[in-house]
Amino acid sequence: MTTLPSPWLRSTEWLAERLDAPDLVIIDGSYYLSTMNRDAEAEFAAGHIPGAQRFDIDTVKDTESDLPHMMPPTPAFSAALRKLGIGDGQSVVIYDGAGLFSAPRVWWMFRTFGVERVFILDGGLPKWVAEGRPLETGPARARAARHFTARRNHGAVADLGDVKKALASGRAQVVDARPAERFRGEAAEPRAGLKSGHMPGAFNVPFSALVKDGRLADVETIKSAFAGAGVDLDKPIITSCGSGVSAAILWLAIDAAGRQPAGLYDGSWAEWGGRDDCPVVKGE
Repeated sequence: MTTLPSPWLRSTEWLAERLDAPDLVIIDGSYYLSTMNRDAEAEFAAGHIPGAQRFDIDTVKDTESDLPHMMPPTPAFSAALRKLGIGDGQSVVIYDGAGLFSAPRVWWMFRTFGVERVFILDGGLPKWVAEGRPLETGPARARAARHFTARRNHGAVADLGDVKKALASGRAQVVDARPAERFRGEAAEPRAGLKSGHMPGAFNVPFSALVKDGRLADVETIKSAFAGAGVDLDKPIITSCGSGVSAAILWLAIDAAGRQPAGLYDGSWAEWGGRDDCPVVKGE
């Protein structure tokens, strides 16, 4: 059996053998950018892994923020997991319909709120479907509510102040997962009203350099991608992206390389690129 690059990944074979395990909850964490022209809810209804529950980052969020899918307050997250039938001590496997895009964001959220045994399905739904494995249609099966105790790790979430301090002091590297064309300011942002370019002093490791055919790249490829961008994996890293989704792919990759990130900038470019008090540069 091929060794997976991260201890947080689980194979489709592993999941297929445990579909009916009472202590395992499967989560469809699919989310798509508007430019992808995909409907996560409709796709879930059309076909999902048997027993899977839907977790929508645009629903379980900070409803008082005008930024997209910001981390929700602890009580809101606890309530969402109880409703999904996720309780203390259970194991969770998360997948998405792109292979590896939004599942790491949901995984990171669960980890940040204290879920210890939470994993990502290697290759996601595309690999599952390609292997001819079973699907269910329609709404998610109802699950009995379970008690969940959230314990938020505040240090995992970087805010605007943390990022400004990191850039000014150099104590942490800010690594941006957006495509190179957006980082350099050569392509417009998919969200209206945002400036083009990047934070002064930020590094660019496009998440696409870390994902091959919907799967996390091997550790050597991951290390090479960061080194090629001038990032020192032995020094603190804050991950960023467009709105805090693909920044979690960087987090997963850094973890696979044996390091622990210093934080994920939840507001990411949706916040930085929309503020007059945040400087923006273009080019490399």
